Amino acid sequence: MSAGVLTQAADIIDPDAAIDRPELATPTTLAAHLDSTYQVRAHLTLIGEELAKLEAGVEFDRLMINTPPRVGKTRLAVEWFCFWWLIRHPTHRIIVASYDDSLAQRAGKHIRALIERYGARYGLVLEHGSTAAKDWSLSTGGGVRSVGIGSGITGHDGDVLIFDDPTKSRAEAESVKRRDAIYDWWSAEFSTRVVPGTRILGIQTPWHPDDLRVRIINQEGRVETGGRWREVIMAALTEDPADPLGRAPGEPLPHPKIAEGDTHRLQKWWERIRSAIAVRDWRALYQCDPKAPEGQLVSWDLLRERRCFETATCAERGRAGVSIDPSGGGRDTAGIVAGHLDADGRCVFTHDRSGVMSSADWGRAACDLAVEVGADFICYETNYGGDQAEFVIKTAWNELRREQPDRFSVFVPRIIGVHSRKGKLLRAEPIAQQWKEDRCRTGNYLPDLESEWATWVVGGDSPGRIDASVHLAYELLPVPSTGDASLAGVSALMDTDLLGSRGLWGR
Repeated sequence: MSAGVLTQAADIIDPDAAIDRPELATPTTLAAHLDSTYQVRAHLTLIGEELAKLEAGVEFDRLMINTPPRVGKTRLAVEWFCFWWLIRHPTHRIIVASYDDSLAQRAGKHIRALIERYGARYGLVLEHGSTAAKDWSLSTGGGVRSVGIGSGITGHDGDVLIFDDPTKSRAEAESVKRRDAIYDWWSAEFSTRVVPGTRILGIQTPWHPDDLRVRIINQEGRVETGGRWREVIMAALTEDPADPLGRAPGEPLPHPKIAEGDTHRLQKWWERIRSAIAVRDWRALYQCDPKAPEGQLVSWDLLRERRCFETATCAERGRAGVSIDPSGGGRDTAGIVAGHLDADGRCVFTHDRSGVMSSADWGRAACDLAVEVGADFICYETNYGGDQAEFVIKTAWNELRREQPDRFSVFVPRIIGVHSRKGKLLRAEPIAQQWKEDRCRTGNYLPDLESEWATWVVGGDSPGRIDASVHLAYELLPVPSTGDASLAGVSALMDTDLLGSRGLWGR
């Protein structure tokens, strides 16, 4: 640090006196005072006022801010807020968490840059040698630690805890396991870093009706009903008569890059976004009101009733198979589901290895699963790829047999190609009926498979897990296909007489 900067720091004999400066009323007033390029808008003024109330701790000590993406909430409520807080509390430690380490560390780096640029005039100087983006300190003892969701923070307490966008993507939001993991980290790691007087701030663009913000507010309650959390929600186009900005229904949210008062341009901006994205994404990300999809197949309650994790009949195995919905048709997710008939003739789904992967990877994953469950057959959808998908399976099997000859010489399943002639809903409805008649169950905890069955609607993402499980059920159960799907060429390519050097599997 230059000598000039050090001199500036020495000019403030009593750092506590700095908090009486007018620009320090809120983080927004501080940003506008120090940065001539900072564009103050009504929503940013409101956020700054709520952050100041959080610091005061009189009305609430936990604050949740929900807005659409890219409206300046992170820059204000993380970067400027932390700088503002450290001016007022130079000995305090702040922990900032986001969905991964790199995003959290970027925030920490930006806060440190504000300290380096403006901190000296308020008595804030970085500790000598404190250069790490992940964890840096002030000479006064305060500082910022930046962590990704899931990272260990044992041994680090926080006077302020901030989580900013804990969910990375739609795929994460739709995954029950990922939502559970985020909440478990919050419960066991992050929220336990509190000390007497700790303030907690959540900044999030909502993704899902069961995401972290919903879970913790449901657990601890809102201040309006005697709970701890103050929640501020500002939709792109307000629908709430009690909108915190006082907007009438339909009025647009301000944007830092659109001139204040230019309502026509604002309205056009938000309408353009609404026309370009899926309805559920508009409702969740921009209206801050994620809705649980109205599933057209089976209910959550029914799926919970159909679990048979501990029952003996589910454990008894009849004919078994692996089903593949190959990635294709503009989609990168491959559905891979295994199951078997139980002692009572039910189709029991036992494994879900679906995921985003290349054709070589899904081929190996399916073959490996077939050996694991002792599959009598591997069936796959032929609509995308056809013969190529069959070739992928055979190639993967041969590679694995060379790599693991003992494991892959025990048995050889059939390959069955399935061609779907009707839409996904018509194809899945007969199997949904089998769920209702207790002829389909889950024999293991398969949250993503259950979620897809419970929430999928026509027009949504292509349901790889549903497709794979439907084809598996059609093969295991005597269900009339009603023309929805036909077994296109049941292939006994792995019969004993074809395994010689001239057989299809020996090529």
